[in-house]
Amino acid sequence: MIYLDYNTTTPIDERVAQEMEPYIHEKFGNPSSSHPIGKEAKSALEKARKQVANLLGAESKEITFTGGGTESNNTVLKGIAERYQDKGNHIIISQIEHPSVNNVCEFLEDRGIEITKVGVDQNGKVDPKELKKALTQDTILVSIMHANNEVGTIQPLSAISQIAHQNDVLVHTDAAQSLGKIPTRVDELGVDFLPVAGHKLYAPKGIGALYIRDGIELEPLIHGASQESGIRAGTENVIFSVGLGKACEIARTDPIGSKMEELTDYFYDNLKQNLGEKIVLNGHEKDRLPNTLNVSFRDIPGDEILDNLDQVAASTGSACHSDQKEPSSVLKAMGIDRDIALGAVRFSLGRYTTKEELNNVIEQLKNMPNL
Repeated sequence: MIYLDYNTTTPIDERVAQEMEPYIHEKFGNPSSSHPIGKEAKSALEKARKQVANLLGAESKEITFTGGGTESNNTVLKGIAERYQDKGNHIIISQIEHPSVNNVCEFLEDRGIEITKVGVDQNGKVDPKELKKALTQDTILVSIMHANNEVGTIQPLSAISQIAHQNDVLVHTDAAQSLGKIPTRVDELGVDFLPVAGHKLYAPKGIGALYIRDGIELEPLIHGASQESGIRAGTENVIFSVGLGKACEIARTDPIGSKMEELTDYFYDNLKQNLGEKIVLNGHEKDRLPNTLNVSFRDIPGDEILDNLDQVAASTGSACHSDQKEPSSVLKAMGIDRDIALGAVRFSLGRYTTKEELNNVIEQLKNMPNL
């Protein structure tokens, strides 16, 4: 199988698996226990917290472990809506947010929170000036994803954060797709909240983290004991947290962004050379994730393309709603023609992608009858 669906999920890095293994067996303590086995687990948890913080340029105390990116997004959006209700009831997001943001906002809207969805241009970018126009005296949060999971377009987040903070509004960004691919230093981005999803970063599924800028209080999503500084109750998942910490360390010390960009550019250049006007790029030509290539095949549905590729794993859109027959909501928001949007295929490369694999896919596409 040629795996070109890394934006959906990544395999666990062998170095991550090796780091986790001792905590599956002999190092099984509860971090809340005061005996040596518990202290050993606590030490491992705090080491992992520091590794996550180092990737983000944050302090360890600003990192909360969660069950994944979706939980982290829910924690911020619901927590802010609850804690800041005396200040206002207005939240701004974009029209191309992940369902773990968009659907939470629909839930909040049913409960009296006003939601504004700012549009994007044909490349999938938010205009900071349009966002500024959407701010009101009741705005309590701006939530704009760092990079889109479908087309890879990177948002001008620093400019957005500056505008929001000038108006005393907090900023959350869903950066699940960005980590390990492009810089995600929280001070450079200017954000107050940033979620981490382990399975996008060569760590296990079911583990994540949340950066919360020091001094900001949230209403917890999960109530119980005082684990994770009272933000996320429940006995911590030491095994997976250790894995996430190692994955963040690898992403910081062994970056692969330039390698992925080189391979993605090679792939796209060869597609253009061989298929010419039969393909259309979706997303920004330059300001996009270095591993993400979303292209539409004219007059051929994307699922038909994938059905005719032998042993190739890719996606026709966001994997969270890949069974849809309608065009992607992201491509709709970008104003992409329906017929073009239905022909979209997302190829997302990763740490283990090779040029030989890409050549194989190019040859298959060249020889596809309808192309």
